[in-house]
Amino acid sequence: MAKTAFFLVTSYLALSTPAWAETAAANSTEATAEAEADTQGADQTAKPPVEVFSTGVAKGRDRLDSATSTSALRGGDITILGPRPIGEVLRTMAGLRVAVSIGEGNNNFTVRGLPLAAGGSKYMQIQEDGLPLLEFADLFNVGADVYLRNDLTVNAIETIRGGSASTFASNSPGGVINILSRTGEVEGGSMQLTTGVDFDTKRVDFTYGAKLGENTRFQIGGFYRQGEGPRNNGFDGWKGGQIKANITREFENGYVRLYLKYLDDRSPVFAPYFANITGTNADPIIRSFPGFDLRNDTILSSFLGPVITLDQNNQPAAFPVATGQSAESKSIGVEAQFDVAGWTITERMRYAANGGDFSRGFPNTANTVSAFAAGQGGVGATARYASGPLAGQLIDPNGLINGNGLLSLYFFSFVRARSLDNFTNDVRASKVWELPGGKLTTTVGAYLATQDLNTTWLHTAMNIDANGNNGTAQVDIFNAAGQPQTLNGYFAFARASSLFRRAFDVNYKVFAPYGSVNYHFGKIAIGGSLRYDTGRVRGSLVGADLNNGSVGLITQDINSDGLINPAERRVAFLPFTQSAPVNYNYGYLSYSAGINYRVAEPVSLFARYSKGARANADKVLFTPLINNADGSIRSTRDKQDDVKQLEGGFKFRNDGLTFNATAFRVTAADHNVINGAANRTDRTYRATGVEMEGGVQKGPFSLMIGATYTKAKITADLLNPALTGKEPRHQPDWTYFVTPSVDLGRAVIGASIVGVTKSFSQDSNLLVMPGFTTVDLFGQIKLFNGGSLQVNANNVFNTLGIFEVNQASVPANGVGFARAINGRTISASFRFDF
Repeated sequence: MAKTAFFLVTSYLALSTPAWAETAAANSTEATAEAEADTQGADQTAKPPVEVFSTGVAKGRDRLDSATSTSALRGGDITILGPRPIGEVLRTMAGLRVAVSIGEGNNNFTVRGLPLAAGGSKYMQIQEDGLPLLEFADLFNVGADVYLRNDLTVNAIETIRGGSASTFASNSPGGVINILSRTGEVEGGSMQLTTGVDFDTKRVDFTYGAKLGENTRFQIGGFYRQGEGPRNNGFDGWKGGQIKANITREFENGYVRLYLKYLDDRSPVFAPYFANITGTNADPIIRSFPGFDLRNDTILSSFLGPVITLDQNNQPAAFPVATGQSAESKSIGVEAQFDVAGWTITERMRYAANGGDFSRGFPNTANTVSAFAAGQGGVGATARYASGPLAGQLIDPNGLINGNGLLSLYFFSFVRARSLDNFTNDVRASKVWELPGGKLTTTVGAYLATQDLNTTWLHTAMNIDANGNNGTAQVDIFNAAGQPQTLNGYFAFARASSLFRRAFDVNYKVFAPYGSVNYHFGKIAIGGSLRYDTGRVRGSLVGADLNNGSVGLITQDINSDGLINPAERRVAFLPFTQSAPVNYNYGYLSYSAGINYRVAEPVSLFARYSKGARANADKVLFTPLINNADGSIRSTRDKQDDVKQLEGGFKFRNDGLTFNATAFRVTAADHNVINGAANRTDRTYRATGVEMEGGVQKGPFSLMIGATYTKAKITADLLNPALTGKEPRHQPDWTYFVTPSVDLGRAVIGASIVGVTKSFSQDSNLLVMPGFTTVDLFGQIKLFNGGSLQVNANNVFNTLGIFEVNQASVPANGVGFARAINGRTISASFRFDF
């Protein structure tokens, strides 16, 4: 009843405060001037403040004059939420579906029912200062958010959903998320020290901006942190930070800005863990097992590892389990904007050297001690600890070790990214033509990008127990004759087979000319835009599972003791003599057209139809779609996935009250890989729904509220027709958030409430994942002039929120795997502004 009431209130009052929605967007001086020019001559005292939005559009303009669905957060409103990962911040923005809980990066982002068949952000481009972090935001094991951090340098976050995003950025048919940096407009700085109250973290953030002369200004900032993190690792899961800087030189008719960034940061990766799943498919009960809390524990521990396997040169190597997401990025960018002969010319360029090591553990099987041992060693097999304080001790086959009596086989992947370097350049020219009946804005531009994909996938397989709180240890299995079936807890020096022993060396080149026109006359604005993306893909692949085949495993004496253990007969290698080329081109047209009607000063209506696409990057490699003889791709439809969107909306803004609602209908194609070539997908989808956001600002009180209702369906599954007509997995009907706050002058208090309703764990539509709501609290008090203390309590009620379940139905033995959000964590920050 309470949830129904919430949805009714949301549908009627979906409001968004300008304090949260308005953004001082970087690089929008010309946009502000245009917005002001569009409103000259009217009664300025009767008008609400102009909200200029510049992401994914030809030229920044007032949101009420644009036929797009957009949202924004300002830096101060982001800071009050605490130093949390960017994915958690984006959960508080309308229209987005963000599945966090994996870690700092590699989270899952989508919009408007577009599918999340695999991880990352396939249909939404993730940008920093107007250019993508990676050309493809869903690369295997390395999503674009891996190279993105939230700190005091962030000035605003802008998102555009649908609309013209498909024609003003490549590979963004669903929308664009743009993180904008501070650029020194406001002189002064901040220093913030953060510590965990009930978990281990120490962090320092800083930012400072000032003038270097009459026409020159700069901004510098970043963070450094170290600590175990939000779960019980037993080691410093978080370690590292970043520094960002920019310098701007202004001229009479424009400016030039230089950006620099250095990121070297390590963070843990969390996977599906042991879950007790009982009840029925329609009404399951998902709980933590004794001895392992899904919210606070992880299999990572100081007794685990290292990851022993053959390296990229087929030589034995050992990598630390603590590696997690160890991301490294060095980037330099230039931005320039000038007014020349009535044209506004904008140039953005960035080169980023991206790399790092990325490790994670993910489950294969779990069972009772006796059943697990028999599965690997036959009848009468036994288990002994191979590491930790009980190393060498026999495990009672009928006992409840750790309170749960479970053993498990986990695969550990270790991805070495030697180069994910990219270069991007976007140049555009816009001009506003004064016509007798109105204004005609024309824009032409060209986008050029290159993206490296030079990675190696390495794996090993370990037997472990289900022991939380830094207790996880490796386990050996012996057959009834006492002969070892594993080696020091390693079942295989592979992923139990040769699958996923891969090396990519592929380069993508993208070129896209684009253009738009927008005619604004009276209360009406009509516009359209075109973009033509071409891509050139060249490279080579090496792998034991090319084209669904396998060259098998080899036998190798990994520990050099002169004996061959059964685990040493399961060693995966890279067959460099059997490489395959990648050699194909692609091209596709994107277009968007919309109309906006400014009914009255505070009200506008809009409608838009768009078609965009997403190039299929690495998700078609190592599949039958690529001809391993010549590197060609099977057909044109396999080169990219098209997305079509029809949307219409209503916007209202007046006297501290705003309301934005957009109805949408989306169709999309998706070529993807869920978990290896055996789980390849080739589908089409349809989704309809409505997204709402809004808020109210009255005196000290503000409220931001939003909800998205989506009904999605797999309209055709070309590989598994039985799934046609099913709902996509992990697609809730409702996502919603509420953020109330009260500013008492010397103190600010508030909450962030975010939730999702139930969804299916898999596309078969059997097992239901329960919906959940989390509550975060924040409070800030001014201690003295420039000094403040802030406390953030995330998931204050310690809710068990499930984002992923591996099983398609309730398991007969009640043992499954689920990925849950982090439990309650409380941090305190002291900030000094100067």
